[in-house]
Amino acid sequence: MHLTSLIVTAGVVAAAPSFSRRGAASHKPNVTNIQVGPRPYFLVDDMDEGPLKSKLESCAETPIRHAPQFSIAHRGGPLQIPEHSRQGMMAAARMGAGIIECDVAFTKDRELVCRHSQCDLHTTTNILTIPELAAKCTVPFQPATDGTPAKAKCCTSDITLAEFKSLCAKMDSSNSSATTPEEYQYGGPAWRTELYDTCGTPVAHHEYIELIESLGLQFSPELKTPEVTMPFQGNYTQEMYAQQLINDYKRYHINPSRVWPQSFLDKDIFYWLQHEPAFGKQAIYLDERTDTEEGYKAAVASLPELAEKGVKIMAPAIYALLNATEDGELVPSEYAVAAKEAGFDIITWSLERFPPLAQAAAEDNYFVQSFASAVSKDGDMYRIVDALAQKVGVRGIFSDWPATVTYYASFFIAASFPDDFESPTLSEKRGVPTPSWDELHATLSEAAVKADRGEVKMQQLTSREELERMLQPDKLDPKIDEM
Repeated sequence: MHLTSLIVTAGVVAAAPSFSRRGAASHKPNVTNIQVGPRPYFLVDDMDEGPLKSKLESCAETPIRHAPQFSIAHRGGPLQIPEHSRQGMMAAARMGAGIIECDVAFTKDRELVCRHSQCDLHTTTNILTIPELAAKCTVPFQPATDGTPAKAKCCTSDITLAEFKSLCAKMDSSNSSATTPEEYQYGGPAWRTELYDTCGTPVAHHEYIELIESLGLQFSPELKTPEVTMPFQGNYTQEMYAQQLINDYKRYHINPSRVWPQSFLDKDIFYWLQHEPAFGKQAIYLDERTDTEEGYKAAVASLPELAEKGVKIMAPAIYALLNATEDGELVPSEYAVAAKEAGFDIITWSLERFPPLAQAAAEDNYFVQSFASAVSKDGDMYRIVDALAQKVGVRGIFSDWPATVTYYASFFIAASFPDDFESPTLSEKRGVPTPSWDELHATLSEAAVKADRGEVKMQQLTSREELERMLQPDKLDPKIDEM
């Protein structure tokens, strides 16, 4: 029994639910040499002077920590590495992401694979350059002619898993002026790079599970909304699709506490809550209803009802959570306030998915549209992160380059937990492994969330000594020995 299977409640330590050692709180990441590269330091250097910059600068020579839940890899690391490739996922782990995403789609033979959209293979892989596979596309390549742009549409459901695995993952891009499939391959935004665009390895869902399990990290599969008519092939229903995703984790005996399933469809969330409640309680409702003014109002109004139905986590885009004041301050939006009042945890998407902030603000980019007037340079990136973390209170941020979020989390989200959170006294007296800082951080973070919901009562810990005092054998729940 790991110490981190304990939850601090009302001045005593009570046993947590009987989870295996694969549980989120006790599962130690295998990637410990976290590297964030130059980007966070570049962003900090570009910030205006102030307390936030000073704090981030003061951490520059401090080792970076893995961020168990706050840093979430969006499609791996697609700012620089082909999305949903094995290479991108490995990069995300090295950048300290605690949760790595796999957008899930199905193939012609009903196998699950990691792909952002069911029908994006023509822009995210080299399928058009393989004639025998290109011929199977829903819309084979059509060259640009007389002002008509080139087009194609290739779906995971057009090919088998074996055929999917024969592809190369590439940076998401296309050239609308192309007259050949080869010319069509590239044309992405200049602010991304093709440096690592050298035949990324596409990943099946079961391979993703094996990889993330080997890394000791957490999973966030998104059930992508099908672009083909359901039931697929006449009898493959949406419910079967949703269940198949969960079954893959059961087959690998993955603890539900490490799985954060996502969907934009409320019926998927409700299905998991009803049929797979252990997984459903961590389901993330991706909320795009906020994309219109009417939808935003309806989304805000619906939050109490969604909470009553058992939904725990809402995840709108960044712009839906922040507004800008006349003096340029970033403040929580109406949605953010209402979600917190309704008792939701909030996750948001997606940092680093927009151009340099000066360009993004000038273009009123989707992700910054509600606060474009308050940002003007890349150094404002950490103002966005800080507002989301400290003012909105999000529990996690999806990012196309997790290093940016990891750097912040390492010194702000984790700063309230001492570096030397260990208990040799408990270890000696109970004969259990000494937990790592990250394990305790994950457990206490989970306990804090439960306290916010009123599920448990928390006593504030002011020192390591106080924690050790509370963890003496006579303070422990006797059921722990049975676990």
